[in-house]
Amino acid sequence: MTELQYPFDAAYILKKKKALKKALLQEPVARTPKKIAVLGGSTTSDLVKMLELFLLNAGIEPTFYESEYAQYFQDACFPGEDLKAFQPDIVWIHTTNRNVETYPGITDTPADVDAKFEAEMMRFRTMWTSIQTQFCCPIIQNNFEMPFYRLLGNRDAYDIHGKTHFLRRLNQAFAQAANEMDTLYLNDLCYLAGDYGLSRWTDPEFWTMYKYAMSYEAIPTVAFSVAGIIKSLFGKNKKALALDLDNTLWGGVVGDDGVEGIEIGQETGVAQAYYEFQRYVKELGSLGILLTVCSKNDYENAIAGLSHPEGALRPDDFVLIKANWDPKDRNIAETAAQLNIFPDAFVFADDNPAERAIVQAQLPGIAVPAMDGVENYIRVIDRNAYFEVTSFGEDDLKRGEMYKSNARRSAAQATFADYGAYLESLEMRAVIDDFPSVYLARITQLTNKSNQFNLTTKRYTLAEMEQTAADDRYIRLYGKLVDKFGDNGVVSVVIGQKNGDVLDVILWLMSCRVLKRDMEQAMLDRLVERCRDADIRTIRGYYYPTAKNGMVRELYRTFGFEKIREDDEGNTVWELPVAGYVPQNRVIDVYDNDTFPS
Repeated sequence: MTELQYPFDAAYILKKKKALKKALLQEPVARTPKKIAVLGGSTTSDLVKMLELFLLNAGIEPTFYESEYAQYFQDACFPGEDLKAFQPDIVWIHTTNRNVETYPGITDTPADVDAKFEAEMMRFRTMWTSIQTQFCCPIIQNNFEMPFYRLLGNRDAYDIHGKTHFLRRLNQAFAQAANEMDTLYLNDLCYLAGDYGLSRWTDPEFWTMYKYAMSYEAIPTVAFSVAGIIKSLFGKNKKALALDLDNTLWGGVVGDDGVEGIEIGQETGVAQAYYEFQRYVKELGSLGILLTVCSKNDYENAIAGLSHPEGALRPDDFVLIKANWDPKDRNIAETAAQLNIFPDAFVFADDNPAERAIVQAQLPGIAVPAMDGVENYIRVIDRNAYFEVTSFGEDDLKRGEMYKSNARRSAAQATFADYGAYLESLEMRAVIDDFPSVYLARITQLTNKSNQFNLTTKRYTLAEMEQTAADDRYIRLYGKLVDKFGDNGVVSVVIGQKNGDVLDVILWLMSCRVLKRDMEQAMLDRLVERCRDADIRTIRGYYYPTAKNGMVRELYRTFGFEKIREDDEGNTVWELPVAGYVPQNRVIDVYDNDTFPS
């Protein structure tokens, strides 16, 4: 819904919130249900209504628990029966500088100030620990916006008695805590208020009358930020950026103006703006965002423009380049198919409003920001939080190279008449073993991002995955695949729960970039081995259909499982006897964590 993407009209959203919600609920979209507890240090009713809109728009259907006014500490540390029964998937502690209990006094000694700081931090640490212990779920914690007055003027920023100094010290401690706690995520209220404008953000009258900690029209800004964190945690981020070229990555039309005539570099203000945008796009690529080109252009002209000596981007920065005269929606759909992702995983950036309208109409779910004026390009993509980062690991750094390696594999495959001979030529090696702690974050990330080869689409938070990894009731396997073209990273996860002599497979997923390379067979072979070691006689698999996982509907049948049950919604149950199972992997050499050759 375009009304709910940046730059949005906050007053309009607040006024039309009921109509917008009704329209969202009428969309034929499958949404992921999530329970969110909002523990507020100020009034939260409109915050919750705004958060609901943004989450519905992101494919998440929320239900909420709201604490009574200013009862956030009590609910966090001593949850009542209602909150315990609610069992939240996320807890958001919505506190602001209004909730700092004791600021430094002008006559306080350094020891007095330190004691007040430690008391504030202890209060929040106590809440975080309690929530983690009782609910084992992610915690979103606001940091603090700056005060709306400075008793000491500019000195307030560096004198230990200043509110500004004290709040910055708390914010730094919150940041350190978020780095140390796997389940703690900061909503950067300090940045939001500064970006919005602190004078406009703060409304003392609104606080006095209604106990809202920010101005009424700033409420959607806060809710939008929190929604960005939640959608990232539950795998609703975008994965790829499809970019037009002319007047998007550079000024001018390379086919008409020639490479020497396009605007990019440092010669003019406009050229600098395009260079800054290219540099921003390159930085997105370093985060693992898949960069692609979708341009109506001759291919040679596109490559020449991307090779401009004053540009920040080069052709090698892109995993795929579609520069032709085909419709752009078709090019994006083909790019998605080649990358084994869906078109709704893309953000499409194009300066031409007509092209944007066509792509948006033809590809439901794709994000199409309004790219109006090169000076606004970075802001509009950044503020929309399409690529919000809540976890970041080694595989993210290598994602672009992994997809390029896939293209080289496809090229190599074309030279073979026999597919089995092609697989043999890849010289594949895999680690398939129990979860090592170093890969828990990546394994969790896969559970929230894999939609096609995912039989049950069960999602995990990092805290839940850590609990699963430490629980003897489960057989756990992760798969990491390497071949002569490179390291594919962690690509498959299986979790089975022991029930007597039966193993119930509650999660089986695999990255689509390694489809049809026998990795699924290698995972099953190792799973059967582990079942034999645990005296498991039967493996029971489950398939729950979604809009995106139809490709694995008959997967268990291809493995030799027998279907024992199917309901009216297409949910199926399958069984495989462990006795007599014959290994199916023929082309991958499989190792344990401690035996894989370096």
